[in-house]
Amino acid sequence: MGFFILLIDNNFFFSYIYDVMKTVIGIRREDKNRWERRVPLIPEHVIELRREHNVEVIMQPSEIRIFSNDEYRQAGASVSEDLSPCPIVFAVKEIPIHFFEPGKTYVFFSHVIKGQPHNMPMLRQMLDLKCQLIDYEKVEDGKGRRLIFFGRQAGLAGMIDSLWALGQRLNYECIENPFSGIRLAHQYESLAEANEEIVSAGEKICTQGLPESLSPLICGFAGYGHVSQGAQEILSLLPVQEIDPGEVESVLRGPDYSKNLIYKTVFKEEHLVQPISPGVRFELQDYYDHPEKYRSQFESYLSNLTLLINCIYWDERYPRLVTKGYLKQLYAGGGSPRLRVIGDISCDVEGAVECTVRCTNPGSPIFVYDPFEERAADGWEGIGPVVLAVDNLPCELPRESSTYFSGVLKQFVPPMVKADFSGDFDQCKLPSAIKNAVIVYHGELISDYRYLKKFL
Repeated sequence: MGFFILLIDNNFFFSYIYDVMKTVIGIRREDKNRWERRVPLIPEHVIELRREHNVEVIMQPSEIRIFSNDEYRQAGASVSEDLSPCPIVFAVKEIPIHFFEPGKTYVFFSHVIKGQPHNMPMLRQMLDLKCQLIDYEKVEDGKGRRLIFFGRQAGLAGMIDSLWALGQRLNYECIENPFSGIRLAHQYESLAEANEEIVSAGEKICTQGLPESLSPLICGFAGYGHVSQGAQEILSLLPVQEIDPGEVESVLRGPDYSKNLIYKTVFKEEHLVQPISPGVRFELQDYYDHPEKYRSQFESYLSNLTLLINCIYWDERYPRLVTKGYLKQLYAGGGSPRLRVIGDISCDVEGAVECTVRCTNPGSPIFVYDPFEERAADGWEGIGPVVLAVDNLPCELPRESSTYFSGVLKQFVPPMVKADFSGDFDQCKLPSAIKNAVIVYHGELISDYRYLKKFL
C-alpha cells in the first residue's frame, strides 16, 4: 500500500493529529430515582484526564446531579444528550435497556452477578447488542479485594440514619434523648454539617448523661470491613468506650456502667457462629469454606444491644444473625426489649437480618417489623424493632461519595480508553484488575460468569 504526504500548514497538521489522538468517553445521567445524585467522575478529575491523558468527556445533562452542568462545562467537558460519539460510557447505577448501543463498552454497577432477576433483561440486551460490560464491583486486586467501592460512605450514611431512627423511636416511647435533633444523612448539606450535629449530641451525653431506662446503651457492629469502619467513624463522634463482645453482659448487669458513655462492641465471625460439632474449635477459613458446619450464636448477644448495625456480607450458605423466630420469642417475653433499632446497612432482603423483609428509600427509610404479624409498617411506631433498610445509602452523601469514588476510578480510565476492544478478549490489553471485572465481551459472557446463563 502506498501513501503520500501533502505539505500543509504545520499548525493545521499538528492540530489534526491531536484531534485524531483524542479519546472521548461518555458519562450517563443517573435517573434510577430522585435520590441518586452521584457521578462516577467529578469535574476536578475531568480536568486531570483532559490535561494529562487527552481524554475528552461528554456528560449527559442533569438537574439533580450533585455537580452542576456548568461545573462540568468549566472543567472542559461537553454537555449533551447525545453520547453516540463515545465508545465507552460510564455510569453509577443500572442502565435502562433502551440506552445501549451495539458494540459499545459500559462501565457501571450492574448488579447481575447474583443473577438478580430484575436486571436479567438488561444483561440480555447487552448480550444481544454485542456490548462489553465492566462492573465496578468486580474490579479487584490479586488477593480478591475490591478496589472501587462506596463501602465507607454506606457506613457513614447508615450510621447517621440509624442514630436518627433511634431518636425517633425514643421520642415515640416518650423518652427524652440526645438523638432527637439528628437528621437523616441526605438532609445535611455536607458530611461536615452532619458531624457537627452529632458532636453536639455527644456533648449532651457527656454533660447530661443518658436516661436511666436507656443505660447502658450498647451499640453492636456485625462486621469490621469498610462499611463497618465508616459506621464506626460516625459513632466515634459521640463519647464511646469499646468493649469486647464477651464483656457485653457484664457491662449490662454490672453496677459500674456510665450513663455518660455509649458502649461499642464489634462482632467478628468467631462471635457470630460456632461449630455444630461439640468440641470443635472455630477456624475462620473452615467457616468460609464450609459454613454448613456452623450455626449462629449471635442471639445470645442480641437481647443486650440497643442498636445493631449490620455490615456483613451474607449469602444463603451462611447462618442468619437475626431470625424472625427469635424476634417473636424476644418480644413475647413481656416488657420492652432493649433492642430498638437494626441498621441493616448490608440490606439483603430476608438475609442475615431476616426481618429486613423489603428495601426502603431515603424518603421513607425505616419500618417497624411486627414479629407477631410478620409484617412491616413504615415509620417508627408499633411493636417490634425499627429496621433501617435503605439499599442505596451512599447516594445520601452524594458529594463525598462521588469525590472518593472518582479519585479511585480516574486511575483506571486511561488504561480502559487505550484498550483494544476490537479483537480477542485475551489480547485487549486491559490491566488485570479491570479484566477481572469484564462480565460481557463482544456479547458473550466471560468464562468466570457463564453461570449467569441459568438466570437468563
